[in-house]
Amino acid sequence: MTQIQPPQATSAPPENAPPVPAAAPDAAGRPSGGPSTGRLVGVDLARALAVFGMYIVHIGPVLSSTHGVGTWVRYLADGHSSVLFATLAGFSLMLIAGRRAPKTGLAGRQAKARIAIRAVVLLALGTVLATEYGGVIILGFYGVYFLLALPLLRLSAKALAITAAGLALVTPQLAFVLNSRLSESVQQTIDAHDPLKKISEVGVLDLLLTGFYPTITWMSFVVAGMALARLDLSAVSVQRRLAALGAALTAGAYGLSLLLAGPNALRSMAEDGKSSAGFEKTSSFGSGSFEAPQRAASELLSAGPHSGTTFDILGSVGVALLVIVGATVLMDRLPRLRSLTKPVVAVGTMSLTAYVGHFLAQSMLGVSAGESTQTSWIPVLTFILGAIAFAAVWSRFFRRGPLEALLNAATRPAKHVR
Repeated sequence: MTQIQPPQATSAPPENAPPVPAAAPDAAGRPSGGPSTGRLVGVDLARALAVFGMYIVHIGPVLSSTHGVGTWVRYLADGHSSVLFATLAGFSLMLIAGRRAPKTGLAGRQAKARIAIRAVVLLALGTVLATEYGGVIILGFYGVYFLLALPLLRLSAKALAITAAGLALVTPQLAFVLNSRLSESVQQTIDAHDPLKKISEVGVLDLLLTGFYPTITWMSFVVAGMALARLDLSAVSVQRRLAALGAALTAGAYGLSLLLAGPNALRSMAEDGKSSAGFEKTSSFGSGSFEAPQRAASELLSAGPHSGTTFDILGSVGVALLVIVGATVLMDRLPRLRSLTKPVVAVGTMSLTAYVGHFLAQSMLGVSAGESTQTSWIPVLTFILGAIAFAAVWSRFFRRGPLEALLNAATRPAKHVR
């Protein structure tokens, strides 16, 4: 049996996908006297792990310069961090909309208004950041995800799971067909009339189809997270079923892809500077535009991070499930560990701040990102420790992170919805 090693790389686009900040406990739609809130602490821990994974891809050494365990850590962070963020974003939407029991009537309308406002704010913030940091900024994509998720807020866990599976099976093939028919001249014509493209590197076409995190394929992750939020994660039986499902998706999707596409099936598209839509990007830390289609139909059998195929989506969801369930079990069953990891969990409660803040810190400190010259783990470890220290101190005095508080304030007009 051929042993598959993590593929080497010369460069990779930054991994960034912060979830929408989790609603405060009193807004989570959780009935009093319900299951343990340890499941929410586990979700925050998973967010923190996703933040650290993002830092590793942004600031850590490139894959080709890593060895041993470092190679696997670097490879697992690539692609999987952003998928974990997107899955947790769907989970967070349901905290606002009524987690186990969907809010209806006036409460339901106000919840939808809050989500819509968040979507607009994130789209605007993402557009502003993209003017400086380019197409790797995911906040604008999040805005689109949230708007498209509004009609799904009242669906059951089963209906959401079926929807996520359907999207995973259909949208990669649809994206391939649309991309294959999208010529450079057509793209330029669309961009010429796109107001977002005039402001930043990320336009409507990038948000929907050709960007690093195209809505057409990434909605699968968001809807999967929404389905997950409908379940009682504190129930042992649910934890076992989700762990089994996550393992089956991971092993099944990646195993079948290796069988069909060969030993290079798990190579990350990001290693070649490509987006999830399979197009060459003009910069690893810049433009959201593409040069020309680079995919063959056979690549739909691959499952590498950022490949955007059905196998990639299913396998990545499986990994996300294992991380979320694993974090939940650890926080529920190991009280001492839960106490020790409070500073780390604090990072997960202010993921938007950690996300935007690390870009600003990189700019101010002159830290390189996504460059082939980066070989040391010291910069990324410094950023991780800095984020933990900041979150630990801030959380002692404030209920929400700085940007989380501003975003929450922006949604207050939703209470006037009738």
